[in-house]
Amino acid sequence: MSRIAATICIIATLGIGTSFLFSHTKKFDAQEIVQDSSRAEKNYANFCAGCHGEKMDAFVDRRWKHGNTDKDLFKAIKHGYPDEGMPAFEKAFTDKEINELVEFMQKGIENIKRYEFSEPNKSNVYKHESLSIKLDTVLTGVDVPWGMAFLPNDDILVTERGGKLYRVSKSKKAVTIGGVPEVVAEGQGGLMDIILHPNFKKNNVVYLSYSKGKKTDKGVLATTAITRAVLKGNELVDHKEVFEAQPYSRTRHHYGCRLEWSKDGNLFITVGERGNEKENPQDLSRDLGKVHRIKEDGSIPADNPFVNTPGARPSIYSYGHRNPQGMAIHPKTGEIWTNEHGPRGGDEINILKPATNYGWAVTSYGINYNGQVMTKLTTKEGVSDPLLYWIPSIAPSGMAWVTGKRYKEWKNGLLVGSLRFKYLNLCTVENNKVIKQEILLKNIGRLRDVRMAPNGYIYVAVEKPTAAIFRLLPVKG
Repeated sequence: MSRIAATICIIATLGIGTSFLFSHTKKFDAQEIVQDSSRAEKNYANFCAGCHGEKMDAFVDRRWKHGNTDKDLFKAIKHGYPDEGMPAFEKAFTDKEINELVEFMQKGIENIKRYEFSEPNKSNVYKHESLSIKLDTVLTGVDVPWGMAFLPNDDILVTERGGKLYRVSKSKKAVTIGGVPEVVAEGQGGLMDIILHPNFKKNNVVYLSYSKGKKTDKGVLATTAITRAVLKGNELVDHKEVFEAQPYSRTRHHYGCRLEWSKDGNLFITVGERGNEKENPQDLSRDLGKVHRIKEDGSIPADNPFVNTPGARPSIYSYGHRNPQGMAIHPKTGEIWTNEHGPRGGDEINILKPATNYGWAVTSYGINYNGQVMTKLTTKEGVSDPLLYWIPSIAPSGMAWVTGKRYKEWKNGLLVGSLRFKYLNLCTVENNKVIKQEILLKNIGRLRDVRMAPNGYIYVAVEKPTAAIFRLLPVKG
């Protein structure tokens, strides 16, 4: 779907306090207005969707500057607000057509109520259409729990973005693990993901992703790094750095940092573009804005797609990414699935393919935070379109496939945490297509990570003020 340049722009004010204004570049001709029973829907798709989203989800981002009653919307469409960049459409639409459009839009505005916040569920039981869930509190008091890994004895390793690593026993007692690398705990940086070596039972090796600092005459720069270490009791020893993204950056955001093993024993690493969308994601000589693939010791697989490309970083597997913060291997196909943050709108789910360009920032379904268009393209030859995109942005985080028999109602489900709207998103997937979505654990808090544990239970990590790890217990009946 291409971005529609000509859009009806009902003036609204963003949460960040700036006006969202699009200028139209196409002359409107009454001949183009669809004259049939579904014309309101088609007129919206042709003239409004590029600004307000195909399903009007973009309305959730706004406080209505000129009101959103039928009368307010009619006035905005017909007469516009020329001084604010809103054109008048009284010559393009009849009053009847405007009223039809207003009615259609009001139904769309009703649909965004699924994003509205409500009081947290004090009973700890969340009732859903598919399956009700009771929360079992495993750990509290960890400000920003970022990643989880499950040890063979059912203990859980939990990273805290501030730089601490915890070991939580089955009795729910937590101890701090020593030997954690020094991190740049600023902005979105710190200690992030954790994953066990596939042969952990024999070698006790774990991998940690974190924001690594480097002092320069221009101040402290930072990058995404991966260390490999041995867990000996409650201490990490024998560290070896297996990945260090280049170049370092002055920014403190978009690190990526998710880790996942492929079925062939290689380690996949997501790295964000660090806020530099003009250079990093499309430049193969830079590690930023890419997904990387390395061997367990940090060496490069011989079949990586850019190993023989002059000037390219050999660890790159795919490129054109913004900030991938979720990654999970499909339990049947072995494909690597990722999610990543768009700007304002355009969060994505993708299935990784080698040497593939995922578009950022050549294509996007989102706009800049200041309301300006970053690119008019949503698709382009040579760019892989997202499997799914969200408007508005849900700020996706960890992701996991539902397996086992405890959650039969969620079969074929892909779970994605939402930082922004504070819920767990359930995507029902068939033939590599998302056919349905359901909001779970609404308003639980900024949901940072979700994992399917070897014991068959789902665990979620929620940021402060909730600051907890929960196990999800199915409620029968």
